[in-house]
Amino acid sequence: MASDLVPIGKVGRPHGVDGSFFVEGPSDRADAFARGAKVWVDGEEAEVVGFRRGSGGRPVIRLDRRVPRGATLAVPRAALPELEEDAYYHFQLVGLVVEEEGGRVLGRVTDVLDYPANDVLELDSGVNLPLVEACVRKVDLDGGRILVSTGFAEPE
Repeated sequence: MASDLVPIGKVGRPHGVDGSFFVEGPSDRADAFARGAKVWVDGEEAEVVGFRRGSGGRPVIRLDRRVPRGATLAVPRAALPELEEDAYYHFQLVGLVVEEEGGRVLGRVTDVLDYPANDVLELDSGVNLPLVEACVRKVDLDGGRILVSTGFAEPE
């Protein structure tokens, strides 16, 4: 089942003395950390028994058991809600080949960075591309590639 789990955050620094902690890099799904929600911590199921917002609006949760700081919080892929057309989860983009119009391969997506203005595709070649309509022309999950406009990466 571990391969069917999708990360939604990490166990961050403690908050208080009751076992609550900040969630680092939290999912922005409103119900992801709601009281009663099931999450997997390093592959083992746990239940959220406490939820509140901490400084900066970050989620602070308490689980039904103690968990180590830095542990990955995840949910089953099948539990994720369907997205509207032309919307993607970050994990779906990681590993895709990025190719410019004209055929030049720029690299593979290693991460999707969350910046205030827009998300950014980080490639294994060191190139960073904005995840905006002017740059990204087509995402082909089945074909394993992303087609981007020319002019966003350094010329060859």
